[in-house]
Amino acid sequence: MTGVIVTEEERKKAGNGAAEPQAEGAGAAGADTTAADASAGATAAADSDAELATLREQLLATEDRMLRVQAEAQNMIRRAERDVENARKFALERFTGALLPVIDNLERALAAMGEPDDTTRPLLEGVQLTHRSFLDVLQKFDVAVVDPAGAPFNPELHQAMSMIESPEAAPNSVVAVMQKGYTLNGRLVRPAMVVVARPSTPHVDTTA
Repeated sequence: MTGVIVTEEERKKAGNGAAEPQAEGAGAAGADTTAADASAGATAAADSDAELATLREQLLATEDRMLRVQAEAQNMIRRAERDVENARKFALERFTGALLPVIDNLERALAAMGEPDDTTRPLLEGVQLTHRSFLDVLQKFDVAVVDPAGAPFNPELHQAMSMIESPEAAPNSVVAVMQKGYTLNGRLVRPAMVVVARPSTPHVDTTA
């Protein structure tokens, strides 16, 4: 049997030759791992940015809803306050309307009495005192009299019962008050019934 003698130098060369392919393979594998890691990092960053944008949109939407709810709550509070104020101001509207015929009757009685004598003077003074007391109470609760004699006709406060020609009065002015009106805190309870002046019709001479 013939022996093969391998020198130390040959063994080193053989070892170096085998190590070079292994090093090349290891380098290629490391490059692939680095590229994969970079790709995964980029994907993760993109996902993070998208999630952050979604969270921002959700936050803006939530803030918008909160502002809307707050505005609606403020509107409800203001409406409630206005309703309470109106209820306080106009709670006496029906009661005031029920009292007005009593005042009308007292004023008719005063107009019918005329000039008093010794017999009727106490009665007249009693009716006047009662009438004045009624008006004082109404004024205390912000009830105002609408007595527009001589004033321009106002359809928001007056109700025209008729129109007449009146040379002394301006057209569309009140020449007579048939029944006084009343307001409660500026709101009309009853319009004043009035007679309104209309323009005079030009006289046409038919004899010419």
